[in-house]
Amino acid sequence: MNRFASEPFVPTELDELRDGPLAAARSTYRIALLIPLCGAAGIWAPSCISSAQAAVEELNRANGVNGRKVQLIMIDSAQESSLPIEETVNDLIETGSIDAIVGMHISAIRQRLSKVVRQRIPYIYTPLYEGGETTAGLYAIGETPDEQLGPPIELIQSEYRPKSWALIGNDYVWPRMSHLYAKSKLKAMSVDLAYERYLPFGLSNMARHVEEIGNSGAEAILISLVGQDAVAFNRAFGAAGLHSRVVRLSCAIDENALLASGARNAKRLFVASAYFGTLPTEANAAFKETYYGLHGDQAPVLNALGQSTYEGVHFLAGLLASYPETWRTGSLTNALPVIHRSGRKRNGIQRPGRAPIYLARADGLKFEVITSF
Repeated sequence: MNRFASEPFVPTELDELRDGPLAAARSTYRIALLIPLCGAAGIWAPSCISSAQAAVEELNRANGVNGRKVQLIMIDSAQESSLPIEETVNDLIETGSIDAIVGMHISAIRQRLSKVVRQRIPYIYTPLYEGGETTAGLYAIGETPDEQLGPPIELIQSEYRPKSWALIGNDYVWPRMSHLYAKSKLKAMSVDLAYERYLPFGLSNMARHVEEIGNSGAEAILISLVGQDAVAFNRAFGAAGLHSRVVRLSCAIDENALLASGARNAKRLFVASAYFGTLPTEANAAFKETYYGLHGDQAPVLNALGQSTYEGVHFLAGLLASYPETWRTGSLTNALPVIHRSGRKRNGIQRPGRAPIYLARADGLKFEVITSF
């Protein structure tokens, strides 16, 4: 087993990045894996780390990145972290301590870092997001609300015929833009909006908001809360028995959040995503073979956010193999055609083009995929 895949470097001080183990690792290709290690989104960290390690393992079995073995450098990119993320990333780039960024973090962090990185190194942004990223040298590869939300809202509206919807999310750009899109869909279908709220991160007591939703008369709700906040909401929702009157839809509740919510708090919960760990596809089978071969049967649960770091590392390798210089001119809107490994599509290699969006229903402590779009 390659130690660079199994033992990522997690710095504790900035000096450790500039003058410690990295200084002696110039022959390696160092990817800064920016993921939340604390706060509401910290629940995703084990899956994201383990999935990125699976991609590194596959790359290092072959040619690495342009002939250099790959090493992951963990950087805490949680909104709640005390780490000065812009200063840290800038110093790492300036000192040549990192060669690229793969980031699975909220959009507010991406917007701040896009002004710092400035095409000096490739920046791959992996999770679902609000869309519209055009910064040259920054590749946002995740799905957007127009891809992920439209068909599921239409299906739930057709199946359950709710007279009105509620919207609840964390207070930052992705939930607000997702809900703006959702409101346009509801308006087009002549469906009322009964409730809309945006909450700060880390709000553990959701009982008041669940009560407000119950009193609003909404019969369906779109949940755009992140990580542990979604867990807290589902627990309060289940305790209030609101599932008997209100159907739930989310684009960000994953297998980790489902496990933490508990089966009794996940009744009539639907999730739209480009990836679930249970997908019976060739691509997912290949991903899982490497993942469990590297980490064993007790590995962190597979989910969309983790798969995104796996895909992000492979997208980076494919980008640099095909466009070693011209990657600096590309972005999401004029994306260069990059062929790379992915767990999302039906076959093992992802070619340019949108991955399917799947709609799943919570079935106990797992997701059952019921359709795709």
